[in-house]
Amino acid sequence: MNKILLIAGLMFCALSSFSQVKVKWYTIEEAVELNKKVPKKFIIDVYTDWCGWCKRMDQTTFGNPAIAEYLNKYYYPVKLNAESKTPIKFVDTVYVNRGGNRQPHDFAIALLQGKMSYPSIAYLNEKLQLLSAVPGYYTPERIEPILVFFAENKYLTTSWQNFSQDFQSRILK
Repeated sequence: MNKILLIAGLMFCALSSFSQVKVKWYTIEEAVELNKKVPKKFIIDVYTDWCGWCKRMDQTTFGNPAIAEYLNKYYYPVKLNAESKTPIKFVDTVYVNRGGNRQPHDFAIALLQGKMSYPSIAYLNEKLQLLSAVPGYYTPERIEPILVFFAENKYLTTSWQNFSQDFQSRILK
């Protein structure tokens, strides 16, 4: 009987982990190509390998199934290592990392408008224009209103201050 319960428990855990929604991350080049066919907003997670808060945000915020599902539906989620050595082509410009170790990539500098802080999130519209760069660690509860604000075009008709004051969670229930 104990063996049956153990096997059933293991099977439940295995199935639970497979059913967990995860963010489908893209490179910027992949997302740009997909956007040509199905336009969506972009969310670019600007991180570094050594950033503890970046790793925590991956686990807690982007690891939240409701946030992951929303991102996959309304955005092209992009991961960008701010210290990458790989050239990146974006909107007819090739960006490179001109520095040595722990130096920021030119694309990260452009997205964050020179305000280098990790983690940071850059939000772009469907036309690949920067809407905003938001620095810092965000919990699922804190990032949800920002995601909705941009994804649902609320930024076109209301100020962030008014929107955030009246915001009621739609994702995390």
